[in-house]
Parts: sequence; structure tokens; C-alpha cells
Amino acid sequence: MWHKIMVISDWFGEMGERYKLIRDFNRAGKNAFIAGRAPTLLEAKITSGESSYKHAFSKWLGGGFRIKALSGRALSKSELIEVGRVVLDNDELVRNLISLGWDTLEVHDNAGFNGCKWKLMDFSKLGGNLT
Repeated sequence: MWHKIMVISDWFGEMGERYKLIRDFNRAGKNAFIAGRAPTLLEAKITSGESSYKHAFSKWLGGGFRIKALSGRALSKSELIEVGRVVLDNDELVRNLISLGWDTLEVHDNAGFNGCKWKLMDFSKLGGNLT
């Protein structure tokens, strides 16, 4: 019985870490926008993700990490890719996202119909030699 309580406690602890990462990302995006360091306001949320990108640690219905760029206009594909590169070029962040159960990075704007998505495992640099 106690083992089941520990499993439930671990699950809620991990969910707390996921929501904390979302809150921290949104707070940093808001502060960068207000201070003029970012040209658009970025907001993250959890989505279902792309089922073909699932990995061993993926969350069942919450594998997508979506960033919405609140720019007030439709962004071009190259602008959406630029926003995605901010995450994908940060190895530590990508590994953190994977370890917390995300498998898909999505970037969308708030005005158009464009969007981009990436398989996070392709950017994790996993599979190297352990020495």
C-alpha cells in the first residue's frame, strides 16, 4: 500500500515540475518582452503533441510543448523556426523537456495558420559513448 502512495506522490511531483517549467518560461518570456529584449511575447502551454514522436518517457496526452508567439500578425515560417531554435539550440532545456515527458516542440503564431513542430529526441544529442 505505501508503495502505491509513493508512486502517486512521484507522479504529482513530476507534474509539478512540468507546470513549474511552463510558469518559468512564461514569466521569462513576459519579462523579456516588457524589457524590450524580445520583439514578441511568447507563451508556452502543454498540448497532446505528435503521436509519432513519442518516446519512452512521453506523457500520454501531454507530450507537446507549444509556444505561441503573440505578435499580432501572422509570422513567416522562418520567423517561427527562429523562435523554435531558441529552445532547440539549448541542449540542457531540450534534455529537461524530454526528461519531464515532452516529445514535441510546437511553435505557432496567434494570428495566422502557420505552425512548426520538431521531434525533441532529434535535438537531444543522446546516443553518445559513455566513458
